[in-house]
Amino acid sequence: MRHNEHHNHAGDARVPAITGQVSTVAVGGAVAQQGFVQPVVMRFNGVRLEPLALSHEEGLRAAVQDGELWRIRVTSAPEPAEVLAYIETALEQRSQGRRFAFAVLDDASGQVLGTSSYHDILPEVRRVEIGYTWYARSVQRTHVNTSAKLMLMGHAFDTLACHVVGWRTDCFNFASQRAIERLGAKKDGVIRGHALRRDGTIRDTVMYSLRSGEWPESRAQLLDQLQRHAGGGSAVART
Repeated sequence: MRHNEHHNHAGDARVPAITGQVSTVAVGGAVAQQGFVQPVVMRFNGVRLEPLALSHEEGLRAAVQDGELWRIRVTSAPEPAEVLAYIETALEQRSQGRRFAFAVLDDASGQVLGTSSYHDILPEVRRVEIGYTWYARSVQRTHVNTSAKLMLMGHAFDTLACHVVGWRTDCFNFASQRAIERLGAKKDGVIRGHALRRDGTIRDTVMYSLRSGEWPESRAQLLDQLQRHAGGGSAVART
């Protein structure tokens, strides 16, 4: 139950010039399935999100080895030998309607940079959470996380018509808490003794959320962050 955000920062540094608008394309054929979240491929600012698949195993293994992310106590990243099982678990949770995982790629090269998911999907109240997020160390503190979050939040609010998007993170993951707050999310509270960490200790979980009425201001702020770090140009993010 380690579906938390971790150490990926919305206030990114070293961001290249913002490029393009969010492009969202539905995935058809045998891949499509019934459910609140449908398979889509999203592109923005040189970053691509596509449904996580077994074909991403090699790239995801390379990403998790970049920085030995599984050694971080508060992360959800798997050990290299567990990447296949990690993907299989995500696909099983997708079939149950509980989680929809995306691979995060460099759009030009196709290199797998990491992963992020919708989870705790509640269609009846139009709520999703964003988590299971981790990136190769070499792309942390770049434009990648902010660009991916803009796509996931925009798709949730603008396409899925969610009323609320939520996040959760370890009480000791202060970098993650700051990053979530920079998205514009509000702290809802702390659930005590909520989940096991990989080392067997029990964590408290900090819960955050953003309501649909707060999304326009959050989107404008995130685009401004990208713009200021890019040092010029313009961008529009929409799905």
